[in-house]
Amino acid sequence: MSAGDVGLVVVEQFVNTLDERTFLRLGSLHRADDTLTSAEALASWFGEHDLPATAGPADLEQARALRAGLRAALLSEGAAADALAGFPVRLASDLERGLRLQAATGSSGLDALVETVAAAVADGRWKRLKLCASDDCHWAFYDTSRSGGGRWCSMEVCGNRHKTRAYRQRQAGRRPHTNWLTAPPTLEP
Repeated sequence: MSAGDVGLVVVEQFVNTLDERTFLRLGSLHRADDTLTSAEALASWFGEHDLPATAGPADLEQARALRAGLRAALLSEGAAADALAGFPVRLASDLERGLRLQAATGSSGLDALVETVAAAVADGRWKRLKLCASDDCHWAFYDTSRSGGGRWCSMEVCGNRHKTRAYRQRQAGRRPHTNWLTAPPTLEP
């Protein structure tokens, strides 16, 4: 993963602060969870990810709105444009770099996330950030496959469950298998 992708990994982790997974794994039900329950939790999350660690109640609402918009965009839902409309980005003059993308959410931590997303969209890395295709997962992941066609957050869990389910459906569509031990074949004369 290149140095430019590090910022997008933080965006992935931000999207995953809402854990919607509700599947059974090894007999245990995974419960959905939201990490961003308070302004203090948001400030703590910012600090853990080397972002400016200040956040108030308004920042929490903006963070949840941004996260919802990003999740909608990753699911390719039409509501994404509306959800992200409140997070405009503009070009700003920078003495060191000339021009740069600049967000103005009022929160330095959220600005960094919005600017990272905008840069990833501009350079094409955004298409590598995806939500798992499993309806009972939707965990965000960075697709590192060569073709960029990854669909599952984990082949060992979600990919395997999908492939096993598809196999069982195909098998159910075939004619029933006769168990020769319990029902011997009848021979026709």
